[in-house]
Amino acid sequence: MRVFARLSVVTLLAAATGFTSTAPRASSAQDTAAAMQSIGPLAFGPNDVLFAADTQGAAIYALELGALPAGTPGAGDVAGIDEKIAALLGTAVADITVTDLAVHPTTKNVLVGVMRGQGADARPALVRVDGSGKLSALAIDKMRHTKAALPNAPVANTTGRRNPRADSITDMTFVDGKLIVAGLSNEEFASKLRTIAYPFAAVEPGTSVEIYHGNHGALETRSPVYAFVPYTVGGTPHLIAGYLCTPLVKLPVASLGGKDKVVGTTIAELGAGNRPIDMLVYRKDGKEFLLMSNTSRGVMKIPTDGFATAAPITSRIGGTAGVPFETIATMTGVVQMDLLDAARSVVLVRGTSGLNLQAVPLP
Repeated sequence: MRVFARLSVVTLLAAATGFTSTAPRASSAQDTAAAMQSIGPLAFGPNDVLFAADTQGAAIYALELGALPAGTPGAGDVAGIDEKIAALLGTAVADITVTDLAVHPTTKNVLVGVMRGQGADARPALVRVDGSGKLSALAIDKMRHTKAALPNAPVANTTGRRNPRADSITDMTFVDGKLIVAGLSNEEFASKLRTIAYPFAAVEPGTSVEIYHGNHGALETRSPVYAFVPYTVGGTPHLIAGYLCTPLVKLPVASLGGKDKVVGTTIAELGAGNRPIDMLVYRKDGKEFLLMSNTSRGVMKIPTDGFATAAPITSRIGGTAGVPFETIATMTGVVQMDLLDAARSVVLVRGTSGLNLQAVPLP
């Protein structure tokens, strides 16, 4: 999950189980088991509702957590958390995959999304870590929930390098009454940003996204936004978005919703052979920064004061270019990240012996 500055961010959804001839429609909360096929990106909404993306099912579930069981507030460090999660879920560490984490707004505990098992037998799970480092499993199938299904999700295809269904939902957040969801569709211009009003009345097809990819020297319409944050640039609400291989792009929020296509402005190329994982915005020493974790290029600290005046990248470049960044030497092996408070982030770090959960100072 990502927690953001500058725009009102409350987060996500409540809806949609029935269908009309054109789009899913809203429904009230269900007491039946949430039939999630998978669990991916997580985000919190009003009243501590947790929104969980089911990428395989191409849907988003709003899970009503209610009051969490008694536990220590805060986020406790846990060494070898992958082994502890596996033991809690009654399986081997090789059979769990952590997909995301999110900080509970009230307790500041950490909720961890997990896939238990391999292949077609894998099932979603949700684990809570409290301030003492104690782990407990939360019963997804017993939570009241609502669901929003995507109307034009990509078809599953396991024969290519990457199954496009896995990218049906890559990131999401709620801004000024609307859920913004990044991911792929089954259309020719596959990259989509969807704006979904809350409470849901319908799930629209979404807006196609086009950018110029400087490392590739070409326009890009098929790769999704992998991570984004809402941020006000020059007085105008924008999304700052990260792509594979690794363009950094600004997109005006007003261009989304009901529009066929939005064209982003590429303000940086951060290096090839890399995919963004998480983004967050924070303030330190009177300045604002974007912190972005990546699969191959570490955690990058990017000053935001150059976003408004950055020259657009419109021609092929090699290496890196555009707004400056600093790679944080003290943050290595970060595979998940969320903002804990004004001074700290929670990170999931891959070490030599597995995964460790840590609360660390913002750089």
